[in-house]
Amino acid sequence: MKQEHTISIWIIEDNELYQKSLLALIKDQNDMICERIFSRCEDALDTLRFAPLPDVILHDIGFDGMSGITSVKTIKKDHPSIQIIMVTIFDDGEHVFEALCAGATGYLVKTSPEENIINGIRDVVGGGSPMNSSIARMVIDTFSKNRKPVHDYFLSPREKDILELIVHGYSNNVIAEQLHLSAHTIDAHLRKIYEKLHVHTRTEAAAKVIKEQLL
Repeated sequence: MKQEHTISIWIIEDNELYQKSLLALIKDQNDMICERIFSRCEDALDTLRFAPLPDVILHDIGFDGMSGITSVKTIKKDHPSIQIIMVTIFDDGEHVFEALCAGATGYLVKTSPEENIINGIRDVVGGGSPMNSSIARMVIDTFSKNRKPVHDYFLSPREKDILELIVHGYSNNVIAEQLHLSAHTIDAHLRKIYEKLHVHTRTEAAAKVIKEQLL
């Protein structure tokens, strides 16, 4: 039976073997439950209209019908509280950046160790953005080729430190430990950062940092 602390998960993935692999992985966790699996984005969107919302969706990108990117945009527009982790074969900067701009909270490739996926699920629930450093660097390299003049957002050195850790997917608690600050102080800095960058979430902040090369 689902406990109050249990993380509710949906899977949107059209590869049946990988569906089973993710399902088996989640079943092995005491704090998670996979409540629904979909092979088409359209079916998941229809179900979101009446079913209890999941905490986390593991979402592929490539489908025969609606693309995963379009699906993520729709889900986040209608249900911003749902955390979405892309789990896909695509490991190029363009796909990563599109997914982040669409509203994905994290991005993992299917070749990632199983523990990375499980840790990623727990991480997004705790406020993190699972995405390994090589993926983040790839996105930065992709957009540095077409670098535009950077707008001066008057970010302080401390705010830049926090943004760098956000881009690398660290949760607020980990950032606080890294910078030897309290979680309350990190929250206060984040409010200032969001105000300066004209964004509302850490994912939007990370996407803006990457796109505009703010670090």
